[in-house]
Amino acid sequence: MHIGEQLINPTEARLHLSAQLGAQGIVIDTRPNNAVMNDDGLWDSGKIAEQRRWIEGFGMKLEVMAIDVGSILLDSLRAPELAAARAEELRHNIQAAALGGIDTVKFNLQMVGITRTAMVEGRGGVKCSAFKAADYRPEADKEFSYWGVGHIGGGKEGSDAPAIDLEKPEACGQVLASEAGGISREQGWSAIQYLIEQILPTAERAGVRLAIHPQDPAYPPEGLNGVHHVVGSLDGMHRLLDLAPESPSLGLNFCQGTIGEMSPDPNATVLQAIREFGARKRIFMVHFRNIKGGYLDFREAFPDEGVLDMAACLRAYRDVGYNGILCPDHVPLSDYDVGRERFFAFALGYTRGLMQAI
Repeated sequence: MHIGEQLINPTEARLHLSAQLGAQGIVIDTRPNNAVMNDDGLWDSGKIAEQRRWIEGFGMKLEVMAIDVGSILLDSLRAPELAAARAEELRHNIQAAALGGIDTVKFNLQMVGITRTAMVEGRGGVKCSAFKAADYRPEADKEFSYWGVGHIGGGKEGSDAPAIDLEKPEACGQVLASEAGGISREQGWSAIQYLIEQILPTAERAGVRLAIHPQDPAYPPEGLNGVHHVVGSLDGMHRLLDLAPESPSLGLNFCQGTIGEMSPDPNATVLQAIREFGARKRIFMVHFRNIKGGYLDFREAFPDEGVLDMAACLRAYRDVGYNGILCPDHVPLSDYDVGRERFFAFALGYTRGLMQAI
């Protein structure tokens, strides 16, 4: 295992900082990634190779690139011609990634935004993104949720995250739950199966791994606004992987926070998930983060203050033979660290210290 960072449109200065902090790997989370696109919007393998060599020049490896699935999940249910066009783009981009020297791409299974209901105060007055199902209102969803690569706090000077609204490409086709028109469990699985069937054969032929981020957060059993998150439980994650149980290309962007949010006992559930999915060799990258609270009522947190036993998680990764990247994610916000560089540096250092201790 090794530490790394997940960055959006990194500058030379930001990559120097990552290297100085001890990061060994980089995940490019930029969507759309204009630096590797041709005028037609498709990825260019030569530009991908150039971006990879640029990062290697800082002594780090470009390990994963985010691929923009857009609104293909919703479109597969309501606009099949748009879904087919996006699928063709995705197949091209997966092949381009392989030709450019990248063996892993990641994406979220969100049809709607990463639902949140408030910002709450945390340690020392930091602001933490929170979700409480009992407090859900469409107005709060619009104000506090985020979409695509729209990290909370985006747009502030020094931040690597763009300011997102639902009309911009960075929203990656996601919409408010109240505007999705309702998605049953059957429709949710139909859309996911469509996506996997459209792109997995290409990924397998190209030798590219698909690191899939589960739906964030887990929704109540009755859903929200008629929308169900079918990959919001360990059973749902297993069912996702069982769409191609023998495929070496179908796996997880294993987000500890998101998986902890699925359970009233987050620590036990995350450790169970590491053992189960690690034994299946389906953990392709890790978001090494923590939360406070649990199912239907949680907030994001610094890695050292949440309910997850982070040292126990590292031991579990070690025991199942995971040897990939650990990325901090979803750190809180502060006016004293508007770009969150110090908070991410703290998370990296905390992770590195734990690794050395165990």
